[in-house]
Amino acid sequence: MNLTKIASKFFLPRQKELDRHYTDPEGLQRKVLNYLIEHGQHTEYGRNHLLGATKTYEDFAQNIPINTYDDLKSDIDRMRRGDPNVLWPGVVKWYAKSSGTTNDRSKFIPVTHDGIHNLHYKGGKDAVALYLRNNPDSRIFDGKSLILGGSHSPNYNLDGSLVGDLSAILIENINPLANLVRVPKKKTALLSDFEVKRDRIAKECINKNVTNISGVPSWMLSVLVRVMELSGKQHLEEVWPNLEVFFHGGIAFTPYRNQYEQLITSPNMHYMETYNASEGFFGIQDDPNDKAMLLMLDYGVFYEFIPLEEVGQDDAHVIPLEDVELDRNYAMVITTSCGLWRYMIGDTVKFTSKKPYKFLITGRTKYYINAFGEELIMENAEKGLAYACEHSGAQIREYTAAPVYMDSNAKCCHQWLIEFTKEPDSIEHFSNLLDSKLQEINSDYEAKRSHNVTLQHLEVVKARPNLFNDWLKSKQKLGGQHKVPRLSNSRKNMDELLEMN
Repeated sequence: MNLTKIASKFFLPRQKELDRHYTDPEGLQRKVLNYLIEHGQHTEYGRNHLLGATKTYEDFAQNIPINTYDDLKSDIDRMRRGDPNVLWPGVVKWYAKSSGTTNDRSKFIPVTHDGIHNLHYKGGKDAVALYLRNNPDSRIFDGKSLILGGSHSPNYNLDGSLVGDLSAILIENINPLANLVRVPKKKTALLSDFEVKRDRIAKECINKNVTNISGVPSWMLSVLVRVMELSGKQHLEEVWPNLEVFFHGGIAFTPYRNQYEQLITSPNMHYMETYNASEGFFGIQDDPNDKAMLLMLDYGVFYEFIPLEEVGQDDAHVIPLEDVELDRNYAMVITTSCGLWRYMIGDTVKFTSKKPYKFLITGRTKYYINAFGEELIMENAEKGLAYACEHSGAQIREYTAAPVYMDSNAKCCHQWLIEFTKEPDSIEHFSNLLDSKLQEINSDYEAKRSHNVTLQHLEVVKARPNLFNDWLKSKQKLGGQHKVPRLSNSRKNMDELLEMN
C-alpha cells in the first residue's frame, strides 16, 4: 500500500491555499495585521499602546515602538511567573530558550498555544506540502521521520509550564499520532546530554526504514556519522535505502553540503531549506532549483524591515513588506501571535523576488565584522568559504572569525579559526583563495585590503578536532538549536576558543 499517495490527498487543500502567496501576498499580510491587533488589544501591552484605537498600518507603526528582547524582558519574566494577558491573551506556558543578549546568557521566547499550532506546526506541514507538490512520486510517509530535538525543563516550577529548546517543546506537544511515524522515541529525543542522545538515536534508528530527516545540519551530521560508525557502511543509503529528503534549517547549509553529498550519494536525495527559529517559522524553499525561500505570510506573523545600514539609528526607516527593494540587506522586524510586538529578531535578509516574496538569509545584525569599515557579513563569509573549499578540496565542520585589532605599526587583519573535516593541501593556498574571493564580493573589504595599507591578508588558524563542540559543551550549549557565532567584532569568543585549541 502506498501510504504517501493516501496522505498526499490531505495536503491538497493547503497546496491550493498556498497559491495566494503568489497572487495576493499583501492581502495575506493585511489580514494577519488585523488578526494581531484584534487579539493584542485585549492585553496589557495592547492597552498601553492604544491597540484598541489602531485601525491602519500607519496607526500601528505610530503606536508600537521597535523592540529588542531587553525591551520586552520584564513582561516576559512576569508571563513566565504566571501573569495572564501581558503580551498575548491568556497564560503562556511554554518558552523557547535561545542564545542570549548582551545582558543575559539566554533569551526566553514565549510560545503561545496560537503560535505553536498556527505558526510552528503549520510551517512543518507546509514544508511537507510543498515537497509533495514538487515530488509527486514521493514515498515519504511509507517510512519513518528522524527528527532531532533538544531538551526542556520546568519553568519556575509552575504546573505544566516548560522552558527549553523549541524543538523539545514541539515534540512534547505533538499529536500522539505523529509519534507513530517519527523516530527516535520521545524519551530519547528529549535527552539533555547530546553525546548520550547521539549514540542512542543512532542505535534506535539504524534498523528503521527512515525516509526523511529533519534538523540543524551540524547536529544531524554528527548523528549520521555515528550511524555510519555503527553500521560499518560507506554510504547512508546502504543503511536507509528509502531516504529521500533532508529538511534543514537553523544554520547555513553551504559549509555542510559537500559532506552530505559524500555521505549520501543517491541521486534521489533532496534537500529543502526552512527558516524556523525560536521566534517563529518564516520561510520554506519552495523550488529545489532556487536557493531563495518563500516568505510565509499567513502564519500569524506580520513583517517589517529596516535597511541594514540604518539599524540602531533613531531615525531608521521601518517599512512594511510591500515597500522592500530587491537585493538590499534588511534587518527583519516581526509581530507574532506569540506576543512579540515589532520585535527585532536579529536576522538580516535580502529579497530576490516580490511576486512571490522570496528571500535569502544574509546574516545576523550582530554577526558581522566592521572593525575597520569593511562591513563583512555572513553571506560574504559563506560565499568565500564555499569558493575556497571548492578550489582547494577542503571541507569545513565549523568556523568563526574576528578582527585582530591594530598593533603599534597600525597593522590589522581578520583571523579565521576553522575546524576542517578535510584539510586543504595548503592552508596558505586556502587563505589566499578566501581572501581574494572576499575582495571580489565585498567592495568595502577590497578597499580596506588595497595595497595592505589598512587591512592585512587574513589569517587562517586550524582548529583541533571537536574544538567547537568542546567550547559549546563548556557553555552547556551542546546540541539542540545552539550554534557557533560565525562573525564577531569582539574577540571574546575567539580568544576563548584559541585558549582551548
